[in-house]
Amino acid sequence: MAKELAVSKEGSSSSLKEKSAIPRLYLSSLEAGWEGLKAKAFHEPAEVESLMTPVRGDISLILFKGGTMRFGKRHLHGSWKELYLRERDMILRPDMGISYEVRWKCLSSTPTQTLHLHLSKELITRTAEDVTGYDSSRICLVERAGFQDTLLSQIGMVLWQELEGGTPIGKIYAQSAACLLAVHLLRHYTSLGKAIKEPSQLSQRGLTRQQIKRVIDFVEAHICQDLSLEDLALQTGFSPYHFARLFRQTTGESPHQFVLRQRIERAQRLLTEKDMSLVQAALECGFANQSHFTQVFKRHVGITPRAYRQDRILCAGF
Repeated sequence: MAKELAVSKEGSSSSLKEKSAIPRLYLSSLEAGWEGLKAKAFHEPAEVESLMTPVRGDISLILFKGGTMRFGKRHLHGSWKELYLRERDMILRPDMGISYEVRWKCLSSTPTQTLHLHLSKELITRTAEDVTGYDSSRICLVERAGFQDTLLSQIGMVLWQELEGGTPIGKIYAQSAACLLAVHLLRHYTSLGKAIKEPSQLSQRGLTRQQIKRVIDFVEAHICQDLSLEDLALQTGFSPYHFARLFRQTTGESPHQFVLRQRIERAQRLLTEKDMSLVQAALECGFANQSHFTQVFKRHVGITPRAYRQDRILCAGF
């Protein structure tokens, strides 16, 4: 269900009908610079008689949104296996190096959309060894279809909303989400048939003052850059996953929230103290562009950067 083809407005009616039976990509994270995680959203046709899924080298998690559909799949020369997919149902497809055939038919008039999240094999392998303490060669994810998982659904919906909002969320947010997805999948959807727990000796003490200070100093010195979770984790000596967990435990906010707050505060100082363009202020604070800067600033401060600057000028005049 992931073949990408936009429907053309030209051509015969039979050609249009044929193309309308192919999923249509309408959102993608490919240009956002995410690492370890890719996201694509599709408008799904109401009925597909046959479609071969592509062979992928990563792990796919597909989240459904819309009305109930009857969904069938089969491997080459195999028999069809059918089930019903409903709102927020998911399909987990590990890297198996093979393609299979799918078909479906929507059973309601509600349009169906899907979000495809792709996790790299390298991330799963690294997470398995770093977080669970297991040899990655001993465990593998199992294929599942038509299941629901509250945490996976919540992460997927947040990423979906961010894509729809058109606001670049940055590497830290995407990497944190990728780590959470990988850890949860390894804990609950492996060939071991049981939930994997983290080794009990893992640190629960939080980060030290010195470690927090190194992170703060690093962020302040590199605020204009597209920081990654690994960049911050290196300041503490922990893996990205453990750093994110310990940072939240210590400070009460996620690394993404912390960096975003630092950028907003830097922007407020620049808008108050320096006479620079909004475009320059956006770049100085690490935002992708002025539009991104305006959206995020207004979401957190309540007014646009331009209005904030005018308000500061008025206040200074009294």
